[in-house]
Amino acid sequence: MRVDTTGGFSADPLQTEAAAVEAERDGYDTLSVPETSHDAFVALGLAARATTRVRLQSAIAVAFARNPMTLAYQANDISLISGGRFDLGLGSQVKPHIERRFGMPWSRPAARMEDFVRALHAVWDAWETGGRLRYEGEFYTHTLMTEFFSPGPNPHGRPPVMLAAVGERMTEVAGRVSDGLLAHSLTSPSYLAEVTLPALRRGRGRDLDGFDVCLPVFAVLGADTDARAAAEAGVRRQIAFYASTPPYRPVLEHHGRGELADRLNRLSRQQAWDEMAGLIDDDVLDVFAVAGSAEEVATGIAGRYRDLVDRVSLYTPYAADPALVHDVATRLRAA
Repeated sequence: MRVDTTGGFSADPLQTEAAAVEAERDGYDTLSVPETSHDAFVALGLAARATTRVRLQSAIAVAFARNPMTLAYQANDISLISGGRFDLGLGSQVKPHIERRFGMPWSRPAARMEDFVRALHAVWDAWETGGRLRYEGEFYTHTLMTEFFSPGPNPHGRPPVMLAAVGERMTEVAGRVSDGLLAHSLTSPSYLAEVTLPALRRGRGRDLDGFDVCLPVFAVLGADTDARAAAEAGVRRQIAFYASTPPYRPVLEHHGRGELADRLNRLSRQQAWDEMAGLIDDDVLDVFAVAGSAEEVATGIAGRYRDLVDRVSLYTPYAADPALVHDVATRLRAA
């Protein structure tokens, strides 16, 4: 089990660069760079120049805010700068953000994502072989590439594509067209075993050898009672936020808590965040989070996910003690 870390969701590019240096120093395998209030690729470029070993990953770059051609250039350049240490993590985001924040079209996200990734590979194929670009898909068409605009073959090869997915349709797409799955933190061991992995195998049509499954695990860590309580409150609040989003409802349904997802969704429209957090009872918390000392959290993560995922990271949506997080990571690597 490889252990990754994540740059801060609100970190600016210079802060992400510093986080990459720390991640490399602390022995992490991959630094994932979110795309929220800053452009992920600017931060990834800085991180690539500042490090030599740690892998770098967009987690996630919003595919539908772009098109396959623009993203092909961005991913190719980060791969060049990093010496081939880049994984392109892609996600669809949700309809309101694509249409109202980015002003881009939204329809049939699983089918659109499959077309997007196939178009991306068609562009890379043209650059690699010098052959004619002729991709005509259902959503994307790319039929023009002259020598002047082609960067040519990448000496490090094309970057692996990691696809974020929760529902079965998108997960099957990940199995068909990507090199790995970025599972959502609102994912339980049983959902992984009974829904996610079977869907990946259906899409892939074969076993998952060489296919990475990556999971950020909610971790409740604190050096004392007060710190542990604050950590638990932060995790409950974040679980409530994710569980209120309709695309993640299948995970709650899997555990017989579909009505909780509906209630949280209604409250989210009222921005009743505190009330929402109060609905995350101990049973729900235990399904999605691992709590305890550094040793207990490391043991719990290894026990729950060792046979289900290839890479893990700790998701701590609160002011976690960096020493405790590092302690857990060290124990996981040793295990």
